[in-house]
Amino acid sequence: MIIAPSLLAARPERLGDEVRRADRAGADWLHWDIMDGHFVPNLTFGPHIVQRLRPLTRKPFDVHLMCSRPEILLEPFARAGATSITVHVELGSRVPQLLWKIKSLHCQVGLAINPPTTVSAIEPFLDQLDLLLVMTVNPGFGGQSFIAETAPKIQQAASLRRHRAFRIQVDGGIGPGTIAECARAGADTFVCGTALFGQRQMGRAVHRLRHIAMSQARFPQPAASRP
Repeated sequence: MIIAPSLLAARPERLGDEVRRADRAGADWLHWDIMDGHFVPNLTFGPHIVQRLRPLTRKPFDVHLMCSRPEILLEPFARAGATSITVHVELGSRVPQLLWKIKSLHCQVGLAINPPTTVSAIEPFLDQLDLLLVMTVNPGFGGQSFIAETAPKIQQAASLRRHRAFRIQVDGGIGPGTIAECARAGADTFVCGTALFGQRQMGRAVHRLRHIAMSQARFPQPAASRP
C-alpha cells in the first residue's frame, strides 16, 4: 500500500521543511497537484518549485496535471524530476498522444478520471497505464469531503485490472474514516492531504493509514510497488 502525502495541504511558506517532514514520516511518494486556473479554478505549483525541492528527498514525485494544456508542461515537469505524470481522461482526443509523450519522457504513465465521468472512458487506455487515479472529490481545491458515490467506480476499475499491473490511486477526502472503504474497493495508492500534513506526528499518521489500508485490502496487488 502506497501512502502519498499531497503537498497541496503543506504549509506553503515552509514547503522545503514539509517535504523533509513527509520523507522522515515514511511516506512512499510525494504527490504534486498542479492546477492551471482553467481546467480547475485554482493555481498551484510550477515546474521550478518541483525542481528546487527535488534534491530534498529520494522519494518518487507523483505529478498530477489538472490542466487544460498539459502538453506544454510534460517536458518541464519531467526535467524538474517527476517520477510519474498523470493527465485527465476528460481531455478527450488528446489523451493517446499525451500518454505516449509521458512514456517517451521516461516517466510512469498516469490517467485520472473525475467523479462525473464514467469508467468506460478509461477502458481504451488501460494497457498503457502504470497508474489510474480515481478522483474521489471534484478537483480544484484541497480539504474537500470524500464523495461516497465514487467507491463503485474504484470497484469497477479494480475489476478491469485483471492481469494488468497498473496501480489504482484515490485522491480526495482520504483519511482514517475513508481509506478502509477505498482499500476494500480495490485501491492500493492513497493521496492524503490534511490527514497527514494536519498532524503533528505525521509518522504515526502514515503508519496508521497504511495499517488500515493493508488490513482491508481484498484485491490482488500489482507487482510493482513504486513508479
